[in-house]
Amino acid sequence: MFGENLKKLRKEKGLSQQEVALRLHVVRQTVSKWESGLSVPDADLLVELADVLETDVSHLLCGETGRRESRGQEEALVEQLVELNRQLAEKNRRGRRIWKAVGIAVALFLLFYVLLVVLGSVAFQQMKAEESVEVITKEQTEFQP
Repeated sequence: MFGENLKKLRKEKGLSQQEVALRLHVVRQTVSKWESGLSVPDADLLVELADVLETDVSHLLCGETGRRESRGQEEALVEQLVELNRQLAEKNRRGRRIWKAVGIAVALFLLFYVLLVVLGSVAFQQMKAEESVEVITKEQTEFQP
């Protein structure tokens, strides 16, 4: 119902999906997903969207019948919005955890790589120093009377 109301109100105002998206600082595909029912805006965007369309949130959510619905039905809608926002927040938390884990894994890989480079360089310098000592020792034994 929200998607249908959004589309109807947007067209009544003569706005394209792109124009609505620009005013809300989102991409056009986001508005398209809202209209097709694939996603819903969070509470802050919902209020901004209602302002852009010059209507109130209940009209946007319920259409004309939203103005006549009883208090109990409005509370049910509020509960649905709260649940949707909770689900969105949980999804965002999971996403941040995944990126944090990826970041830690990359940092550990880079640390390991730097450690290998440093150890390789130290080993190379040590090997070079040992060769120099061997050469000097050989030269000294050859020139001794």
